[in-house]
Amino acid sequence: MASNDVVTLEDGTFDQEVLKSDTPVLVDFWATWCGPCKAIAPAVEELAKEYKGKLKVAKLDIDHHQQVPQKYGIRSIPTLLVFKGGRVVDTIIGAVPKAKLVDAVKKVV
Repeated sequence: MASNDVVTLEDGTFDQEVLKSDTPVLVDFWATWCGPCKAIAPAVEELAKEYKGKLKVAKLDIDHHQQVPQKYGIRSIPTLLVFKGGRVVDTIIGAVPKAKLVDAVKKVV
């Protein structure tokens, strides 16, 4: 589902890829059965291309990796968290328009 510009996360790679990242990270918590997740996937992938080098875009499948979603209290999907300096700086819940994602990204890049 993810393009070459989108990092696929696992519980074991989350700290290195997200918390220790030098660039801000947009993490999409999703699942294969989630219709709204599929609806925003193209916008998430477009952001990965548009902000390449300034923003890391990553996806974490909550069905296969449950430790990180539990740690961050993910209760519904899609939930997108924006990380900067290892901390959550923004949260977006639901299938929102791309413009809302862009607004969140512009605050950190």
